[in-house]
Amino acid sequence: MGTEPQTPKHLEDWLRDAHAMEKQAEKMLETQASRLEHYPQLKARIEQHLIETRGQAERIEQCISLLGTDLSVVKDIGGKLAAFGQGMGGMMASDEVVKGSMASYAFEHFEIASYKALIQAAEKASRPEIARICEEILREEEAMAQWLSDHLDDTTRQYLERAEDDQLTAKK
Repeated sequence: MGTEPQTPKHLEDWLRDAHAMEKQAEKMLETQASRLEHYPQLKARIEQHLIETRGQAERIEQCISLLGTDLSVVKDIGGKLAAFGQGMGGMMASDEVVKGSMASYAFEHFEIASYKALIQAAEKASRPEIARICEEILREEEAMAQWLSDHLDDTTRQYLERAEDDQLTAKK
C-alpha cells in the first residue's frame, strides 16, 4: 500500500496560484494602460493582453472547477503575488514606461514558467483538458513576452528622445 501521488494537490494549489497571478497581472496591466499617453503601440498591446489576461483568469477558474474545487475559495486567496506585483507597480517613476516594460517582460516570464509547471502537473495527474488549457495560455504569455522583447529597444529609444526634448513628456 503506497501513498497517493501528491500531483493532484500540487495541481490544485498551482492553479490557485495561477489565478492569483492573473488577477495581479490584470491590475498591473490596467494601471499601465491607464497611464500611457504617448506610446500608442505599447498601450494598444497592453490593452489587448489585458483582455487575454481576463480570459486566462476565467480559463483557470474553469480548470479549478474541473477538479471539483469550490471557486469561492479561489476568489478569497487573491494576494499571493501581491508583493511581487506591488514591486512591479511601484516602478512607475519618471522613467515608468521603460521600467514598466521591463517589469512586464519579467512578469511574463514568471507566468511562462508557471504554466510550464502547470502543464507537467496536469499531465502527471491525467488531466489532459487542464494541460490543453494551460498550453493555450502559455502560448499567449509567450507571444506577449516576445512582443515586449521585440519592442523594448524602440520603447526605450522613444523614451530617451522624448526625455531629451523639454517640450515633450517622456514618462507617459
